[in-house]
Amino acid sequence: MTKPPPLLSPGRSRPPAPSPTTEKHFSSLRGINPIIELTNKLFSPTFSSSLRIRSSIVFAYGFGLCFAIVLCILLFVFNTYHSPLLLKPRSHKLSSLQSPIATEESHHPTLPFSLNNEKLYSMKMGAPSAFSNEIFNNPIADEKENGKNGEIRLDLMKKCNMYNGNWVRDDDDDLYPLYPAGSCPYIDEQFNCYLNGRRDNGYEKLRWQPNGCNIPRLNGKKMLKLLKGKRLVYVGDSLNRNMWESMVCILRNSVEDKSKVFEASGRNEFRSEGWYSFVFADYNCSVEFFKSTFLVQEWESKGIDGSKKLTLRLDILERSSDSYRGADILVFNTGHWWTRRRTSRGKGYFQEGSIVYNKLNIRTAFAKAMKTWTNWVDTNVDPTKSTVFFRGYSPAHFRGGKWDSGGKCDKETEPIKNESSLSEYPLKMRILEQVIEQMKTPIVYLNISTMTDYRKDAHPSIYRKSNVSTTAEEIRLSMINQDCSHWCLPGVPDVWNELIYAHLLIKHYDS
Repeated sequence: MTKPPPLLSPGRSRPPAPSPTTEKHFSSLRGINPIIELTNKLFSPTFSSSLRIRSSIVFAYGFGLCFAIVLCILLFVFNTYHSPLLLKPRSHKLSSLQSPIATEESHHPTLPFSLNNEKLYSMKMGAPSAFSNEIFNNPIADEKENGKNGEIRLDLMKKCNMYNGNWVRDDDDDLYPLYPAGSCPYIDEQFNCYLNGRRDNGYEKLRWQPNGCNIPRLNGKKMLKLLKGKRLVYVGDSLNRNMWESMVCILRNSVEDKSKVFEASGRNEFRSEGWYSFVFADYNCSVEFFKSTFLVQEWESKGIDGSKKLTLRLDILERSSDSYRGADILVFNTGHWWTRRRTSRGKGYFQEGSIVYNKLNIRTAFAKAMKTWTNWVDTNVDPTKSTVFFRGYSPAHFRGGKWDSGGKCDKETEPIKNESSLSEYPLKMRILEQVIEQMKTPIVYLNISTMTDYRKDAHPSIYRKSNVSTTAEEIRLSMINQDCSHWCLPGVPDVWNELIYAHLLIKHYDS
């Protein structure tokens, strides 16, 4: 057996062995003072070796126990921050107007409403919530929040294409339309189909069902809380005015004291002026509209003979842009006026700087105008403070002619059910998408072109203004032109605003 190492360093002499008298003295002390006995054992080589073995075993068990505790804590934290946020489902009274939603993923009865892949907060009843604030204080108790079609998951909404889906019927009168037909005094006559005599109201009962996710029903009260102290501004042509009036009516319908909702200038007609602002006094917010058919500036240039010539400045954003520069939410659109004869021909109409082009291809002109718009957004919009939307092209449904040559849609009462009957995807939107890809500022592109193309049933047609005639035939004969471009309200623009609401919810939770 190997001898234990010396307790003293080399060179020092070992102390003499204790005498029998000393040994006898220590033996008597062992029974009196156990500390001395313990000290002797601790310094014993055999005991030290045994103690090292036992310490290793204790250390191993201790390390394993600590590791298990840490793992349990991590699992607890992970489950806490990744538990689903549940909201009420929508109505089960559904009937697909195209093809049934075949996959479980696209229409699952228990899809939870969660947030995103990184942070998912629990809002189950009785559970602590990171978002138990004034906006989402008690989401499950609100029966109208999402209807009954399946719970909402924002993480799925972020992954799926919300613009690919079906129009489905929801006959629950408490859910759709989002405001009763004829109840909103701020709908322009040309959009107020109900007051103009239309009684087939099936178009009011359709909602959009994306494949792979659900979108929430627009809750006016919660939308107003999201807008508290902010400006929501729509900029564009009459189709954006269509959408703006839809949002005003949705929000107004959720306000108890409607006297506190008013147009800032006291106007009740919204076609003649270039700017309108509805104030929601209880929330210190405004919902505004700026008329801008091209987004770039219409211009008057002087000819050689001194005559005035109307042109379109492709290099300058329209002049009201300074008024909405700092808005919190901006919704832009353009498109329909680019199809008019003077614009589409492009002869002597487009201008950059002092140069008026004798002939410029419409595609090139539109790309230049969109580049001017994106440059303005990149220069003037702070993405940490403002959210920018661009709503895509809204297809028209004239049959038998164009808008000014006898085109009709008054007999359409059902959406298109066959994809092969849809129009081609608008070339202008492909150009827009290419321009947006080059932007520095993040843009939410509301790609509503295809989903809206199905809705040939929802235009004002012959019900674009009030008429005292009693039969549909008399109304038809009294109308020279039908409106198969704009949309009845309530109707399709309400769904566009639901998509805005969905995107704002995602941004709210992500922040």
